[in-house]
Amino acid sequence: MERIRVGFDKTIHKRRNEVERTINALKNFRAGATRYDKRAYVFHGTVTIASIRLWLRP
Repeated sequence: MERIRVGFDKTIHKRRNEVERTINALKNFRAGATRYDKRAYVFHGTVTIASIRLWLRP
């Protein structure tokens, strides 16, 4: 049986790395990482605020 080799796609790898780094940065915000919020809309707001803070960070 012959193995199928999938080529390395630099663009896909770069995007995946970016997503993984963003998720790890969001985990640094304690309320989002531990999910203290009981309601989905409150959790969504917490993640949104954390995302905005990361985006505006110098």
